[in-house]
Amino acid sequence: MNIKPRVVSDELKAYRIVKSRKILSVDDSAQLVRLEKGYEGEWLFNERVDQLSKEWLVLNDLQLESNNANFQIDSILITQKPLLLFEIKNHEGDYYIEDDKWFYINGSPVQNPINQLERTESLFHRMLQDHGYNIPIESYIVYVNPEFYLYNAPRNLPIIFPNQLNRFFAKLEKIPTKINQHHMRLAKKLVSLHKNVSLYSKSPNYTYNELRKGIICANCRSFNLESKKMVLLCKNCGALEDIHSAILRSVDEFTLLFPERKITTSIIFDWCNG
Repeated sequence: MNIKPRVVSDELKAYRIVKSRKILSVDDSAQLVRLEKGYEGEWLFNERVDQLSKEWLVLNDLQLESNNANFQIDSILITQKPLLLFEIKNHEGDYYIEDDKWFYINGSPVQNPINQLERTESLFHRMLQDHGYNIPIESYIVYVNPEFYLYNAPRNLPIIFPNQLNRFFAKLEKIPTKINQHHMRLAKKLVSLHKNVSLYSKSPNYTYNELRKGIICANCRSFNLESKKMVLLCKNCGALEDIHSAILRSVDEFTLLFPERKITTSIIFDWCNG
């Protein structure tokens, strides 16, 4: 049971909107690629979870706080025992470990994901205890991209590699799943503790004047729209959308990019290019 579905983050939404309305800088383009790749990997993981014949409670994209420290969890599966915590990675290419440090194959250092996972698990365990829950936790880093490879990996790392996914999910199938009201209360508590604003997100660089004005196709992000009565037709992909829905969607985009600005008829008229 998906208690907290995965949604597109406001950060990724903002980058997509800005990309449609201006040429992104090199840094912003690279950040958009990272966000899209991460989101794709998380969805691949969720597709595998959805194939399980279990009634587990699934929570995605949790932004939490414990002991005045913020942390983020990609996915949680609440089973009868234990609670499963997942960090999803969609990295590709060759990496290696040397003296507990991680490197890309060309020798460039990269952040050790094990340290990140241990920090997240520690803070999460502390938070659960603070709210009266004493539940065993198993934490994993899951690499979903088949083009990923890690040299010199010790056998005891809490990592699921791409070629281990089938066996790992077969193992999950054997975990008991007698979910009761205690588990449901925990799931609802975690959702209530979720912070809607991520402290880790970035924003693309833009100003109002440099962004192209007009309504964008919800399907292909094209400006090539034609109004037919009360419907907008995208001449690029053929998608149809009610004009009222399109305007409301454009208002949402404006609000996301310019949260400090007051919404007025004149500003939205200009934003939608009339």
